[in-house]
Amino acid sequence: MSDNKKCPMCGKKIDEKFKPFCSKRCADLDLYKWLNGNYAIATDEFISNDNDLNEENQ
Repeated sequence: MSDNKKCPMCGKKIDEKFKPFCSKRCADLDLYKWLNGNYAIATDEFISNDNDLNEENQ
């Protein structure tokens, strides 16, 4: 592999210890974005909430 890989968060050279990031800080920032809902995986599934189901059953 090439040694010129860059951190996806800040663009600095990656550190093998925190791969694919350059530091724990960048790894934690990425995790925060996932947990906060800033990242999402696209899907074709329809998600309804419970209120929609209750209204249909009445």
